[in-house]
Amino acid sequence: MSVIGIAGAGAWGSALANAAALAGNDVILWMRDSAQCAALAETRTNERFLPGIRLHDRISLTTNLSDLAGADAVLLVTPAQTTREMAAALAAVLPPATPLVLCAKGIERQTRAFLCNVVQEVRPDAPVAVLSGPSFAHDVARGLPTAVTLACEDAALAETIAAALSGPTFRVYHATDIRGVEIGGAAKNVLAIACGAVAGRKLGESAKAALVARGFAELLRFARAYGGQAETLMGLSGLGDLVLTCSTPQSRNFAFGMRLGEGLSPEAAAGGKLVEGAATASALMALARDKEIDMPIAEAVEQILSGAWTVDQAVDALMNRPLKSET
Repeated sequence: MSVIGIAGAGAWGSALANAAALAGNDVILWMRDSAQCAALAETRTNERFLPGIRLHDRISLTTNLSDLAGADAVLLVTPAQTTREMAAALAAVLPPATPLVLCAKGIERQTRAFLCNVVQEVRPDAPVAVLSGPSFAHDVARGLPTAVTLACEDAALAETIAAALSGPTFRVYHATDIRGVEIGGAAKNVLAIACGAVAGRKLGESAKAALVARGFAELLRFARAYGGQAETLMGLSGLGDLVLTCSTPQSRNFAFGMRLGEGLSPEAAAGGKLVEGAATASALMALARDKEIDMPIAEAVEQILSGAWTVDQAVDALMNRPLKSET
């Protein structure tokens, strides 16, 4: 592979474009807004999303989705709830054999479908992969050392794409457990909201550590029930991503949770910005209930977001659950 297409020029899309270019690829970066595209082509700096970080010279910009047709692989880096729309648009212009790599983390809210299944509905004969792991866009864009996982059912293709994206500071491990990687990325955003609420409510580091550990147990139960492998969840796309996202306000989901813990409503806490964990929580819990999976922390987040519980009521509910074996 030598040409990588990227659909979506937000912070993560722009960061991945830089990483792919540093790995030696020519990169075609698609963005929807023509005025922003013209400005970015002139300044080479995405001041809205990655201020002060220059786009690599090997990145070309376009607003024409069909320009991605010549790429060896395309990374879909738009919000999770737009996956169906974007996959359909790409299906109209990409050759059937072009792999589509999902880089958003979530579950389709209306259908409760995993994003890979959404893409497979729209492009049934095309290969699909998932990229996930502990990675902040600013770290990747600045060339700070980062490691992630890329999963595809075709092991050889997973290895090929991982090698194409790996560069001097961006290391991509390959795997075949798409479901495990996808679940790790989606569920950890919901749990990060809970950890942020603990921080915002000033409940202490002990409470946050307990929440991370018990949240990980929930993530494992859910993944096993839906066909993910426990070993995958112990890796970068599971535990690694959970630890990062639950530890700092640099995570949008954690920061959103902090504002909930400080007493803001979900609408005010979001501040007009997309919070993937908030969009995923209800779908995650619906899937958990379908298989009778015990996920009290994720359920508490769902109840807070719906307005049924305050943060204090959620804490009381969790602390007063019947005592049980840790396992």
